[in-house]
Amino acid sequence: MSEKQVMIEVKNLCKSYDDKQILKGINAEFYKGDVVAIIGPSGCGKSTFLRMLNLMELPTSGDILLDGKSILAKDVYRPTIRARVGMVFQQFNLFKNMTALKNVMFAPVKLGLMTKAEGEKRARELLQRVGLADRTDHYPAQLSGGQQQRVAIARTTAMNPDVILFDEPTSALDPEMVGEVLKIMKDLALSGMTMLVVTHEMGFAREVANRVLFFADGVIKEQGTPEEIFDHPKDDRLKDFLAAIKK
Repeated sequence: MSEKQVMIEVKNLCKSYDDKQILKGINAEFYKGDVVAIIGPSGCGKSTFLRMLNLMELPTSGDILLDGKSILAKDVYRPTIRARVGMVFQQFNLFKNMTALKNVMFAPVKLGLMTKAEGEKRARELLQRVGLADRTDHYPAQLSGGQQQRVAIARTTAMNPDVILFDEPTSALDPEMVGEVLKIMKDLALSGMTMLVVTHEMGFAREVANRVLFFADGVIKEQGTPEEIFDHPKDDRLKDFLAAIKK
């Protein structure tokens, strides 16, 4: 069996805001094809950690390696990193003045990765894949929350990223719309996309992830397979967290 390819390596990552330390030395490796669910109580630094992986925030100390090279080096061009490490946000962040089609094709065309014709063709394919072929000319205000999030996923996928980061992608949705977004994410996972997902959806974490990281008190308290984390937790903080969410 061939050795797993390390895609992202995090070394002793720390983050402080003034005198408040949010992350206290995170060490982790993420492999090509991984689907990693990141869980934990609110305010424990999960989203901050995710945002540092594509340089939306910078760590106070530590290092982040992408394919063995530091993304914190001075000569790194941030848009290149963000093209390779895509991000899907909690609040969709679509351009309100652009149709679904234009939202999806904008970045690859703007960055010169595709011609306008190629970008439009790719955008139509992706919108069809996420079940929105009939919404290409709709603006965000004309779409439901679930539809907007599916456009956002298509937009990120259009860049052909190596990794997609999902920051609580269903938490802003009405309950009946959660399933449609999770289905798209499951399909992406099955296609082999490397995904890191901060989520409160424990069913998704159990069913789709191959690894789960439990963040608390600024560190990774425990990590393992979904079965290890949910059925055989060792850390007391994790046991308390799981008991609380079952209530």
